[in-house]
Amino acid sequence: MDKFTTLTGIAAPLPLVNIDTDMIIPKQYLKTIQRTGLGKGLFDEMRYDDQGNEIADFVLNQPAYRNAEILVAGDNFGCGSSREHAPWALLDFGIRCVISTSFADIFYNNCFKNGVLPVVLPQEAVDHLMEDARKGANARISVDLEAQTVSASDGTVFGFEIDPFKKHCLLNGLDDIGLTLEKVSAIDVFEAQAKTQYPWV
Repeated sequence: MDKFTTLTGIAAPLPLVNIDTDMIIPKQYLKTIQRTGLGKGLFDEMRYDDQGNEIADFVLNQPAYRNAEILVAGDNFGCGSSREHAPWALLDFGIRCVISTSFADIFYNNCFKNGVLPVVLPQEAVDHLMEDARKGANARISVDLEAQTVSASDGTVFGFEIDPFKKHCLLNGLDDIGLTLEKVSAIDVFEAQAKTQYPWV
């Protein structure tokens, strides 16, 4: 998993509430367990018409936001089913950070395990960043995980709270496997002792 330290990029405004995981990545994309290739299906039903053509007025289809790395969204982002494909699709598209007033718990935790930073801010801060994002590619938002700040293009800075353990994992690029591998020396010692102590196992 890639580390997340700081990010300065284009932010796309998506002022919809209750965006569920089926909207983020519809069920027909859940046949794969590969984490790559899902970006094309991100927000499928909002991005494409029935013939598979792009819907021009959807934010991520607009030229200013095709390279967005930050999403400023409405309340209760990521509700619905627990599909881990949702953060996979965001990441594969290029979104490394989602900012909202609240997230569904399972989606929130899945983001940290897959290298996406979900930032919770008060409504006033999200409103400010939403307006900033509407300025397009010329207005870039900066996120500093170590300092726990989000900076708007006008210099306004907002602080956010984050669990220290989740912060540690993102800063160091540690998913569940990475956390286990941090203990590989202790695991090797345990296995060597077990072979001696329980040779019949």
